[in-house]
Order: sequence, then C-alpha cells, then structure tokens
Amino acid sequence: MTQRKTILRSRELNCPSCVAKIERALREIDGVAGAKVHFASGRIEVEHDSQRVESTQLVDAIARVGYTAQVSPL
Repeated sequence: MTQRKTILRSRELNCPSCVAKIERALREIDGVAGAKVHFASGRIEVEHDSQRVESTQLVDAIARVGYTAQVSPL
C-alpha cells in the first residue's frame, strides 16, 4: 500500500452539510483512509492508497454529490 495525500479545491462550499456530504462520499471509496474538508478555504485533503485510488475518482465522487472540485498542488 502506497499512502498519498491529494489536495483538491472547491469554490462551492457554502454550508456545513456540504462538508459532511463531500467527506462521506470520499470516505466511501475503497482505498481512502481519510478525508478532511476545510470549509472556509475550500481545501479538501484526502489520504488514500495511490495504487487503488486515482485523483479522478476523488473528483468524480465529489461530483456525484453535486459539487465540483479540482486537484490542487500541495
């Protein structure tokens, strides 16, 4: 297992329920160890197994719950 941290950004976070929805969607992905959404900055930190989870899967999971995000440099 190769643990990696991927940083994403979203400009659509406008309520605490947005944070909860995104964190839940990311944590449901097999291979994601943790997800933390920073409401004020729109920063989304995801710890995951890079051999099992690609950044596109993270972006897609966020899109499925109604938000857009993009990968950001660390």
